[in-house]
Amino acid sequence: MNIISFDALRTLHLPHVRYIKPESMYDHLDEIREADWLLFPQYWQLNALIHGLKKRIFPSLASYMIGHDKVEMTRTFRTVVPNQHPYTLIAANTPYEAEKIWDEMPSPFVAKIPRSSMGNGVFLIETLGQWRDYVAQTDVLYAQEYLPIDRDMRVIWVGNKIVSGYWRLQSDNGFHNNVSQGGQVEVALIPKEAQDLVTFLAQSLDINHAGFDIAMVGSVPYVLEINRIFGNQGLPTIQQDVNTELLSYLNEQYLLSTSMLLEQPIVI
Repeated sequence: MNIISFDALRTLHLPHVRYIKPESMYDHLDEIREADWLLFPQYWQLNALIHGLKKRIFPSLASYMIGHDKVEMTRTFRTVVPNQHPYTLIAANTPYEAEKIWDEMPSPFVAKIPRSSMGNGVFLIETLGQWRDYVAQTDVLYAQEYLPIDRDMRVIWVGNKIVSGYWRLQSDNGFHNNVSQGGQVEVALIPKEAQDLVTFLAQSLDINHAGFDIAMVGSVPYVLEINRIFGNQGLPTIQQDVNTELLSYLNEQYLLSTSMLLEQPIVI
């Protein structure tokens, strides 16, 4: 296969992959046209590569679109698993909407800046002053039900299967579970209910590369969000497991598409 990557670090240990800087894309259009796969393009490249050059990308377009920000995730999750995503209010940042959300959301609740990651831009709101501080930092208001948990899970999906997962215990400096915010990793069994939810979401939404953040409230799994580009600091073998499954998936999909092409009837 002829594979081009636009992310040098994420594909560093993949064999026979040519790296092209995203900003140099227009200097390598002929090579890109000849490629069988384009790996990890940046969001701004998608229209040109998919619609302009009709190329196949990884991760999937759905992984990009749904994983772009928390608003897109929530709107999708409320459509397909409305009872397994925390109750969330989303609105434009106006004085009327800010007051309305404050009156409606039971305290405490969680407020998030939609395009943040690694636990940044996530706030526990217990007072009106904290709410006003949050409102001053964001263009879109995103207020979410606070779940009574002290840990959650990161479940990693690559291609068409779960390849890894671990628990994240709450950090000492607040309510964040993210490893980047001081959360602690615990290697333990990922409940079947959580695995089933991740599998259903990934397969029904055509997501082929994401870290799913899942919380268990009793025996009920809740999807908090997905991360199209996820960290590998949770377990030492994560990147190796991801790379192995990534190459297997790319090869499988390439052979499948080639086989389908060969099976098409010849019209004379």
